[in-house]
Amino acid sequence: MTVIEHIWPWPWWGVMVAINICNLAICIACFRNSLLRPDGNSTYVRNMRIMGLVFTLVALYRAVFVSRYLYQYAWFDTLANSSLIIRIFAWGAELSFAGLIAFAMLRFNRDMARHDDSYALSRYEKLAPYGLILCIFVAQFFATGGLITKSRLLFAIEESLWSAGFFTILPLAIIQFRRASKQALPSSYIMLRRSSQVLLSWCVIYCSYGLVYHLPTEYWATALEQLRTGQPQLKTGFSAIKDAFKSVSVTHHYPDWGFGFVLWHSAYFSVCVWLSIFLMRAPRYLGAEQQEALPKGRAH
Repeated sequence: MTVIEHIWPWPWWGVMVAINICNLAICIACFRNSLLRPDGNSTYVRNMRIMGLVFTLVALYRAVFVSRYLYQYAWFDTLANSSLIIRIFAWGAELSFAGLIAFAMLRFNRDMARHDDSYALSRYEKLAPYGLILCIFVAQFFATGGLITKSRLLFAIEESLWSAGFFTILPLAIIQFRRASKQALPSSYIMLRRSSQVLLSWCVIYCSYGLVYHLPTEYWATALEQLRTGQPQLKTGFSAIKDAFKSVSVTHHYPDWGFGFVLWHSAYFSVCVWLSIFLMRAPRYLGAEQQEALPKGRAH
């Protein structure tokens, strides 16, 4: 065992927990600030701040109780580190994450509507965000099934659905970015312009990561190997559900977690949370009244 493998666990864990405690503090501040806006009780603004809070809270929980589904590796020997409990929390968090992105794009479509007669493109812009939500919703079933049965194929399908969801909205992200950037816009559109920049960057990075590394290297190769060899064996029945709920295999051994998991976990519970906090501010057109309510320096 190298020195790095020996000392890595607690510094890494401590940094991730500290980041997520700070994230929660910022999230709460954004949540309270959202309530004070003139349109703070509108359906869109209310839903965005709730989804942002849900994702941030679950992220902090999962940063503390680190878990790797397939092997049910856990950071602590406690039921709170149960993979199935964490997976249940992930349902709400991941659907909230998809909802933040989808609703922000739908609001962009409304506040910066197209002005041509392209029916097909107009339909795509309206439906693509719902395609993302559908992909992430269906992915939850495969993730939960993979956890219970230990099927690598189900996990591979789950991750493929995540990539498919973001590939679905990638063209829309490009369209919205170009629409917000092609001309000088008044300060009332600043939140929409920034959201178009952030979401395009996110889609490009995530789609590249999934297509080049995440799917072929970490998921489909091992899924096909399990199909070929039958190992590890699949679990079925009530005993599989009970095992997913109660079995906790505590380890801090770096090779058990691996580079791929540490990279994914570190990015998921930092970058993804920052994105959710950014979006929970509800990017939208700001009328004069809303601009006046912004802190100085934020409305230009």
